[in-house]
Amino acid sequence: MSKLKIVAGVVLAAGLMLPTSTAIARSVTGGGATAWSPAGGSAGKIAVKDGSDDGDPAKAEYYRHDSAGTKRTLWNKSGPGTTSYSGDGSKIIKFKACDENDWDDDDCSGWVAP
Repeated sequence: MSKLKIVAGVVLAAGLMLPTSTAIARSVTGGGATAWSPAGGSAGKIAVKDGSDDGDPAKAEYYRHDSAGTKRTLWNKSGPGTTSYSGDGSKIIKFKACDENDWDDDDCSGWVAP
C-alpha cells in the first residue's frame, strides 16, 4: 500500500473518531429582544437578550417537547445588554422573541423551530 493511501486512511479514521459539535443555535429578534436555542450547548435550554434601552423587559416564549401544550415564558428583567437563560429540560420545539411594551402590543418575532 502506498504511503499516500496510508496517510489518507489515518486522516479519515481520525476525523471519524472526533466528537461532533452541538447543533448550531437558531436566533430570532423581535423589537429589541433576541432569543436563541439551543443555548449553552443544550437543546433543552433557551436564552433571551435585552438589546434595547427602553425600560421594558425582553422575553422568549417557547414550547418544550415533553409539554407541547404549555407555552412557557423566559423573562429578562435585568436591563439592556443582559442575557437570561432557562433551566435545562426537554428539547425546545419552537420559540419566539418579544420586546415587552407596557400598555401596547409586544414587538415579537414569528415562531421558529431550533
